[in-house]
Amino acid sequence: MAKKPEELSAERLAKAQRQRLAAEAGAQAIAEVERDAIAVRKNMVRLRALREARDAEAAAQAGPAPSAPAAKRTKRIKRIVR
Repeated sequence: MAKKPEELSAERLAKAQRQRLAAEAGAQAIAEVERDAIAVRKNMVRLRALREARDAEAAAQAGPAPSAPAAKRTKRIKRIVR
């Protein structure tokens, strides 16, 4: 005869308990990883804003870039290799 569902053995209860604890631990681990990823993205946005502000300030202080004088062309000398 089959056992009734209410009559669970100690092994089945222990297995169900282990599975429940593993599922809870997995859910907590996933939530922790997601929180860490959000924190990293927020920090990246903050650092990017600081870098862009620093670069804009440096560009404003430098003013227009001085133009380089045109390079002088030199006459090529043909060499005879013997």
